[in-house]
Amino acid sequence: MSEHYYSKNPHVESKPRKWKFTLRGYSFAFETDAGVFSKSEVDFGSRVLIDCFNSPAVQGDILDVGCGYGPIGLSIAKDFPERTVHMMDVNDRALSLAKKNAENNGVQNVQIYESDALSAVKTENVAAVLTNPPIRAGKETIFRFYDQAYDVLVEHGELWIVIQKKQGAPSTMDHLAEKFSEVEVVDKVKGYWIIKAVK
Repeated sequence: MSEHYYSKNPHVESKPRKWKFTLRGYSFAFETDAGVFSKSEVDFGSRVLIDCFNSPAVQGDILDVGCGYGPIGLSIAKDFPERTVHMMDVNDRALSLAKKNAENNGVQNVQIYESDALSAVKTENVAAVLTNPPIRAGKETIFRFYDQAYDVLVEHGELWIVIQKKQGAPSTMDHLAEKFSEVEVVDKVKGYWIIKAVK
C-alpha cells in the first residue's frame, strides 16, 4: 500500500519550505514539509471551511481533527482567543510542524497532540469539531471520525466538515442524519460542500 499523509511516520524525504498566507484576515507564516497534506499552500477546501466557520453558540473547546501543519486550527484559534483549540493528527511530522507554526505565529490558546481520529481527545467540553477528512483513508475511517465527533460533543455542539460532492458529500449527509439532530449544507463552492451537523 502506498504511503499517505495520514501515516504516523512519513518516510518520504524531508523537504521543508516556508511561505505566507492570510486566513480570516490574519497573516500567517507557515513552515511545511513533504509527507504532510497540502504542503505547498492552504488547500482550497480548508480555506472554504475556515472562511465559513462561525463560533458555536455553546461554550467549550474546539477540535481540529487531522490538523496537518495547522492552518485550520491556528486560524480559528487566532480569531477566537477565548476558546482553546485542540489540534490533533496521527502524522508525527505534521504535529511537529503544527507546534512550530503555533509558536512562530504567536498562537498560544492551542493544545497540539497525537490522536488517531478522536481516540485521544484531552477535553470533555467540546463545542465544535472541524475536519477536512482524509478521503483516501476510506469511507469506514471517515464515518468513524463523524461518530466519534458526535460522542465527544456537548449537547448542541457542532461538527463542521468540508468534503467534495464527488468524494461523498451526499453519503456524509445521510450518515450524519442518523445521529445528529440537525444537518445542513452551509455553503457550496466549486464542488466543495461545507456541512454543519448539530448534536
